[in-house]
Amino acid sequence: MRIGELAGMVGLTTRAIRHYHHLGLLTEPERRANGYREYGLRHAVVLARIRRLTELGLGLAEVRDVLADDAGRELAEVLAELDADLARQEGAIRARRERLRVLLDGAERGVLSPEGPVSPELGEFFAEMARSTAGREGPESAMAAKDRELLALIDTTAPPEERDRFMAALHPALSTPEAVERAHQVYALLDALAEADLADPRTEAAVDEAAGALVAALPDSLLAELGTEGVRAVADGLGSGGDRFLEAFFSDFAPAQAEAVRRGMRLLIERGAR
Repeated sequence: MRIGELAGMVGLTTRAIRHYHHLGLLTEPERRANGYREYGLRHAVVLARIRRLTELGLGLAEVRDVLADDAGRELAEVLAELDADLARQEGAIRARRERLRVLLDGAERGVLSPEGPVSPELGEFFAEMARSTAGREGPESAMAAKDRELLALIDTTAPPEERDRFMAALHPALSTPEAVERAHQVYALLDALAEADLADPRTEAAVDEAAGALVAALPDSLLAELGTEGVRAVADGLGSGGDRFLEAFFSDFAPAQAEAVRRGMRLLIERGAR
């Protein structure tokens, strides 16, 4: 039979058969006097086996190993490895689906953040932030949006245990209406510093006011979680040879905003020392 007939019989394409020839999986028949290759039943049997093996998930290199072992021992070995690999994939898919289910449940409850997907804990935190702003007039605070982006970054990059402790330490910042109001006051004061000139004497008072509001809004639990050295690293993080993450963190702020955050961190250290 011709290659097209063979391809139709075993449910493959002629291109696939030629590829198997190239890889050495299927021997090429001799050409007849008319220039055409004539395939026989043995070629169909081998191709059918190749198809069954690839449909199981074996790669062509593994198929070659199986075909090379007439005793079938290699096949049992490869199939066992394939079964173990599929079991791992199955477990990974199950875990991903469980995470998606949590996120979808959050979406149904209105706690799916635009910055997501994030952990369920952070999703709930963002939902509290959103509920606290419900009814407020005007556009969203640029600093509030930046805050969410930073928290989403930490949520993604921090080890789960550290992330959970950090979120637990930060939670008191939005646990009461008074805390929520303090947070929005900080956002407003920092937003006002976006275009401020640090060289302008009037900016000094505005920076101090924002720093004072920031430290008043930060809970003691955050200082306990970060530790004095951790907070000091944030306060001193901008400068030559400093932490790359903190340099990037501060570079995302306007100069007056970054100065207010640094001063707020120093005030937090002072409060913790008292």
